[in-house]
Amino acid sequence: MLNNDVLRSLRYTLDISDAQMAEIIQLSGKQVALDDLAAMLKKEDEEGFTPCDDELMAHFLDGLVYFKRGKDDSRPAQPFELPITNNMVLKKLRVAFELKEDDMHAIMQSVDCPVSKPEMSALFRKFGHSNYRTCGDQFLRNFLKGLTLRVRG
Repeated sequence: MLNNDVLRSLRYTLDISDAQMAEIIQLSGKQVALDDLAAMLKKEDEEGFTPCDDELMAHFLDGLVYFKRGKDDSRPAQPFELPITNNMVLKKLRVAFELKEDDMHAIMQSVDCPVSKPEMSALFRKFGHSNYRTCGDQFLRNFLKGLTLRVRG
């Protein structure tokens, strides 16, 4: 799934402005111009569209965790894992929104996409683990849709 799609979806979910998105990115230590951010939030077929790179997406996801849960200055910042995968987006969203396994299942159930417990836990395994499963674009889209329903009501 394109990083731009994830940004647009989360912006809608949180009901925040471009300036607030820039502040969230800044929480993880990266500055982004509002014009650049606005270009990334455009659709692919719109004039002035700019693709969002993995580094900016990583900063946004970490900033989102700090925004939702607060930053613990006593712990060192975790290094970024690049490239950003759908599995990593899912993991960061689970942390940011403090979702437990039952919450994750409820979110997927709300969009008529039931997932078994082993299937769900396989998405959070480390790459290379025998039970690791890649998170597909459709699964992440459904999760973001369900998350929006949960957050916005």
